[in-house]
Amino acid sequence: MRRRAGLSVRLRLTLSYAGFLAVAGALLLAVVWVFLLRYVPDNSQGLLGISPNRYLLVRTFAPAAAVAMVFLLAFGLVGGWVLAGRMLAPLTLITDAARTAANGSLSHRIRMKGRQDEFRELADAFDSMLARLDAHVAEQRRFAANASHELRTPLAISRTLLDVAREDPTGDRGELVARLRAVNTRAIDLTEALLLLGRGDRGNLTHEEVDLSLLAEEAAEALLPLAEQRRTTLDVTGGTARTSGSAELLLRMVTNLVQNAVVHNLPSGGAVTVHTGAEGGTSVLRVENTGPPVPPERVPTLTEPFQRGAERVRTDEHAGVGLGLAIVHSVVRAHDGTLDLASRPAGGLVVTVRLPGGP
Repeated sequence: MRRRAGLSVRLRLTLSYAGFLAVAGALLLAVVWVFLLRYVPDNSQGLLGISPNRYLLVRTFAPAAAVAMVFLLAFGLVGGWVLAGRMLAPLTLITDAARTAANGSLSHRIRMKGRQDEFRELADAFDSMLARLDAHVAEQRRFAANASHELRTPLAISRTLLDVAREDPTGDRGELVARLRAVNTRAIDLTEALLLLGRGDRGNLTHEEVDLSLLAEEAAEALLPLAEQRRTTLDVTGGTARTSGSAELLLRMVTNLVQNAVVHNLPSGGAVTVHTGAEGGTSVLRVENTGPPVPPERVPTLTEPFQRGAERVRTDEHAGVGLGLAIVHSVVRAHDGTLDLASRPAGGLVVTVRLPGGP
């Protein structure tokens, strides 16, 4: 927004300092007049007959007072300009950093030195904001690159299948249709996952009372056939865990956690435990599964989009799109909760979700 040019803050502070000194000098002269000169008689004679009267004192004092006032005004202007510049120097650094960030460079940091004061607090807060923005932009760019790659893959596979079918008209049409259907299903799943992830990141939620224990039972019931197919024991324990939020997104969060725990498990004989409860004013959902060991250094990366644990066992039917835990993280963040992942010493993973407790 364009604004009319005005006086700079430094100039206004300078005028304020100079005006303050001028007013202080005028008050000092007024005090001298009120408490000294007004009590000197107009005509008084001393012992030698040469004592000055009020007229002579005023004529002698007035030029010196005028010179003093001019000096105070000049001193106030110069000193105020210097002091204002020194006081506003940190603000100049912050302004330059803001302009640099506005031009697209988020890696710049102020790192203001000196003792703690209001300007240092502002500079530190600005550096923290830039760091968050830089990390967020880098994450978004990485996500966009991965999403474009993931969306391009099924399209490229579909085109290859169609090219092969065109060059070989005698091929098995049934197999072609089945493979195209599988590729198309994967593309649809990926698109829906991307839309759900974006919805969770926006945070536009319809809040209603939700019981995580009921969502856990619903997700377990829906995924029980998959668990039986993989010979995995699926148990739901604990009590009520009420919170406030979007029932649809929270159900998708629980379903993703339980599905990941079943899929990324032992080929047979594995176990998944879903526990809900209330702890210290928060509602807790804990999903624990057996499975191959997960290196601790890989655990923090599992919530990033399109990160798949290579060491974890998968099946072709449930290969996923690499957004399961990313969607969980997004939903938890949109509900002002926390998500903790920890590898089990015996293998597998423990995922703990903590959400604000409801009524």
